[in-house]
Amino acid sequence: MASVHFTANLQRHVSAPSTDAAGASVREVLDVVFDANPRLRGYVVDEAGALRHHMNVFVNGQQIRDRERLSDAVGPDDELYVMQALSGG
Repeated sequence: MASVHFTANLQRHVSAPSTDAAGASVREVLDVVFDANPRLRGYVVDEAGALRHHMNVFVNGQQIRDRERLSDAVGPDDELYVMQALSGG
């Protein structure tokens, strides 16, 4: 199962402990996490299921490409990091 980690700044808003989840794509893995923690879904994805503009997901250190369908592949030993994007200047 893939390991899923959430940054501390996201956890200020909603409980999001690291967890393991099975799935072949980012969508499948995150759906398992959201089923166990429904409140987290609204912080990470919008009503259509796309990644919110202020969120980023990385798989093994590489930013995902498909922010709409979350179809990027995930292997059983991969690590996903979900974080809020920082902006400003």
